[in-house]
Amino acid sequence: MKIANLLNIAWRAISRNKMRTFLTMLGIIIGVAAVIAMLAIGEGSKQSIERQITSMGSNMIMVRPTSNVEGGVRMDNSTIQSLDEEDIIALKKKPQYINAISPVVSMKGQVVNGTYNWSTTIQGVTPEFLFIRSWPLKDGVPFTNQNVKAASKVCLIGVTVMANLFPDGGDVIGKTIRFKKIPFKIIGILSKKGNNSFGQDQDDMILTPITTVQKRILATTYYQYIYASAIDKNSSDSASAEVERVLRKTHRLKETDENDFTVRTQTELANILTSTSSILTILLTVIAGISLVVGGIGIMNIMYVSVTERTKEIGLRMAIGARGIDILIQFLIEAILISMTGGIIGVIIGISATKLVTYFMHWPTLISQSSIFISFLVCFITGVFFGYYPALKASKLDPITALRFE
Repeated sequence: MKIANLLNIAWRAISRNKMRTFLTMLGIIIGVAAVIAMLAIGEGSKQSIERQITSMGSNMIMVRPTSNVEGGVRMDNSTIQSLDEEDIIALKKKPQYINAISPVVSMKGQVVNGTYNWSTTIQGVTPEFLFIRSWPLKDGVPFTNQNVKAASKVCLIGVTVMANLFPDGGDVIGKTIRFKKIPFKIIGILSKKGNNSFGQDQDDMILTPITTVQKRILATTYYQYIYASAIDKNSSDSASAEVERVLRKTHRLKETDENDFTVRTQTELANILTSTSSILTILLTVIAGISLVVGGIGIMNIMYVSVTERTKEIGLRMAIGARGIDILIQFLIEAILISMTGGIIGVIIGISATKLVTYFMHWPTLISQSSIFISFLVCFITGVFFGYYPALKASKLDPITALRFE
C-alpha cells in the first residue's frame, strides 16, 4: 500500500475523534513548549552573562588581598594592607602577558551638588583603568598621569550619579561636586554600562586619581585591589599565573606559604556563571521533558484503544490483502502524526511564550534553530517509540479472529 494512502487513512482515523486526539497531544504540546521556552531562557541568560562579562573587560584580571585572621578576629578585605606600590612596580617590570595595570582604592559616601545629594562609591584609579574595563567616555576627557602625580581634585562620573546630582540636565563638564567636603571638578562623563552580572549598577560610580583618594580621603598608601589586563583573551590564564608569581616574590612568600591575595580572571567568572546557568537550564529542561514522556504514554494508551476499537476493520483489511507490515506502518503513521502535530503546536506556543517572557518580564532569551529541530526530532522518536508496540500488536492480529471480534 502506498505511503500516501496510509497517510490519508491515518489522518481520517485521528480526525474522527478530535477531542480525544487533542487531549492525547496535550502532553506533547506542553512538553515541547516548555522545553523550547526553558532552552531559550537558558541560552539568553548565558549570552547576557557573556555580554556583561565582556562589558566589564573580557581580558580583565582582578587581584585582591585575602581575608586573614588576627587575634582570632577575621579581618575585612578592605582593611588588609598587603598590596602596595612595590607590587605595581614589579608587575610593570617587563611584563610578558600583561599590557595594562591599575591599582584601585574605593570608599562609599555621600556626594553633594548644591541641594542635591546621592550615596555612591568613589574609586581612585589610574588612567589605565578605563582601558582595562573597556570603558569609553560619553563626554569630556579622562584624567592623566600628571593628575595622578599631583593628586588633582578632578573626577569622572557615571550616568547614574549625573542623573541624581543634575536632574535638570544641561552640561555638567566643569562643574564642581563635593565628596566628604572635598571639591571635585567634573572633567568627564562615563558611558553607560548598566548592571553587572551580580545586579550592581556599574554607572553609580565616581572615578578620580588614585592618589587623590589615598591622600585626601583614606590617608593610606595601600591598595584595595589591583586590576590588570591580559594581552588577549587566550592569555588570561598565563597572565594570571604571571601576576601570582610576581606577587608571591614581592610579598616574600615561601614555597610552603599560602597566597595572601587572590587572583581572578573574567574567564573564571564567566565559566562559573555560565556553568551555573547551564545546570539550571538542564534541570528545568529535564523537568519539562517529563511532559514529553507523559505525552508519549498518552499516545501509547490511545493507540491501544484505537487498535481495540478497530479490530474488525483491521481484520477486514487483512482479509482483502493488506499485509501485516501495512497495518504496522498505518498505526505508526497515526502515532507519528499525533506526536508531530502536537510538536508543531508546542513549538508555536513555546516561541510565543518566550516572546511574552521577553516583553513582560524583560528576561534575556534566545531561541535557537537547533532547539526547534531537536523538538521535532524528539516528537518523531516519541511517536515511533510509543506507537510501535500497539502498531505491532495490530499487525499480528489473526484476520479470522479479528472479523469475529465484537
